[in-house]
Amino acid sequence: MTKSIAIFCGSALGTDSIFLDTAQKMGRTIAQQGKTLVYGGGRSGLMGVVADSALQAGGKVIGVIPRVLVDHELAHPHLTELHVVANMHERKTRMSELSDAFIALPGGSGTLEEIFEQWTWSQLGIHLKPCAFLNVAGFYDDLLKFIQLTTVKGFTQPRFADSMIASDSIEEILQQFDAFRAPQPKWGMVVDQEVLVKHA
Repeated sequence: MTKSIAIFCGSALGTDSIFLDTAQKMGRTIAQQGKTLVYGGGRSGLMGVVADSALQAGGKVIGVIPRVLVDHELAHPHLTELHVVANMHERKTRMSELSDAFIALPGGSGTLEEIFEQWTWSQLGIHLKPCAFLNVAGFYDDLLKFIQLTTVKGFTQPRFADSMIASDSIEEILQQFDAFRAPQPKWGMVVDQEVLVKHA
């Protein structure tokens, strides 16, 4: 059962109101299902919208933010928990440790970097948790086609491409999380995340 979900999304609102509406629904849905929201700890853009919506619905929200962003007064002031970490690398590691699954809402380079790192870690066996794109209004259509192209061209094994969940339905993604079975990692190994981080 998926108990905590990490959300990666933009620190801006985007140009289409459907992005804001979807972020609000995401926060509400996570809270209403009794799950914990884990996110980057900020108060701006879609990040702040997701957190505010979950909090308003009575949910638990955990933020993880680097010290430099706290110092610039970007941290959300009303979270259930706020973990202040040294840097971006530690942020992603902590979010991974706190979460059972990962969802990318619309966002830019930071959002893509975060979801792709978690997906890569799942392929390497650092964790065996599901990753998903919430494909709002076709936002990720071209990217999903590219992922399939990497399979066709021999750079991504089909089982890993197939393990990346993509849907425009929040409810469908959450259902697929609960039914998720991780593919066999590369080389059949499961890596101890703490050991990997110590040697990074």
